Amino acid sequence: MSDPRYTPLRERHEALGASFTDFGGWQMPVRYTSDLAEHHAVRQAAGLFDISHMAEFTVQGAAADAFLDHALAGRLSALAIGKAKYSLLLAETGGIIDDVIVYRLGDDDFLIISNAGNRDAVREALAFRAGGFDVEVRDVSDDYALIAVQGPAAETILAATAGIDEVGIPWAEQRYYAWASATFGGEPLLLARTGYTGEDGFELLVPAALAVSLWDAVLAAGEAFALVPAGLAARDTLRLEAGMPLYGHELSLETRPAQAGLGRVVVTAKESFVGKDGVDAAADAPVLVGLIAEGKRAGRAGYAVVDADGVPLGEITSGALSPTLGHPIAMAYVTPSSAEEGTAVFLDVRGTRIPATVTALPFYRRTK
Repeated sequence: MSDPRYTPLRERHEALGASFTDFGGWQMPVRYTSDLAEHHAVRQAAGLFDISHMAEFTVQGAAADAFLDHALAGRLSALAIGKAKYSLLLAETGGIIDDVIVYRLGDDDFLIISNAGNRDAVREALAFRAGGFDVEVRDVSDDYALIAVQGPAAETILAATAGIDEVGIPWAEQRYYAWASATFGGEPLLLARTGYTGEDGFELLVPAALAVSLWDAVLAAGEAFALVPAGLAARDTLRLEAGMPLYGHELSLETRPAQAGLGRVVVTAKESFVGKDGVDAAADAPVLVGLIAEGKRAGRAGYAVVDADGVPLGEITSGALSPTLGHPIAMAYVTPSSAEEGTAVFLDVRGTRIPATVTALPFYRRTK
């Protein structure tokens, strides 16, 4: 077993009293104070997340856009400079190797951010698929740190952060799923208006050596706006409320995009791309739905979804008592015949059947 990895912010997390947990081979802060307090802070003000465990790849060369059209399920050649796009890296079978975000930095220059636990699989797939293309793919994950500021006060806090200079686009004009260039400590800083919480927010990519100073600067600027450091536990309940899938729970090599409600991400009109021939799911394949349950007992990953007679219909992939909504919510794969919104089902919570209703995702939408 390999030694656990830590981000450049390990000492800051320890000083803040963080509890750590293993995530994709990394020791990451799961909470600093309480899961609920951190969750509510993001919904009401802002939270600061260390997501430096995520993997980053650069794709550069004259054929970069053609290569990405071949390697990924989307049409990345249509992505404008300054924009970002959610996409999928599929296996030949059509299953999902990882879900990624792609940023177009220039005509022949792209950045891909993938999940930490899939770094090796993504690197190997991209390297193999690059054969025959005039392109260079580099794993630059260890060169950078990634910090997320999420919540309604995120823009205000970052605009007040000392040391963030030369912002390429005025804060108020920066769009969702877009990025702007800036500097911090004289080094390049990429400001991406993306996130994984359902709130407004930014993800900041900075050279690893500057991670601590940027973290400190953002925390200092956020003190007047109720910013708190937030861990993986809050991140998970936030993304669940926002109906965002998590690899290893809602997504896997056995999952076809349409099953997970991600059919729109796949551009089947492209002449060819890896996974195209296997992307169609069987007609009776389970599909991802949202579930709202009664009471306060939440279904968890692996719990069964059953009908009134106890006949299995599917399985929960993620579940929690929603801090924002006050009732249990879950995502689950169920049979297509039980996937219609409004369908009454039951959650088998340790032998007790909890009434639940199929609902559309997401559970929560922020007020814009």
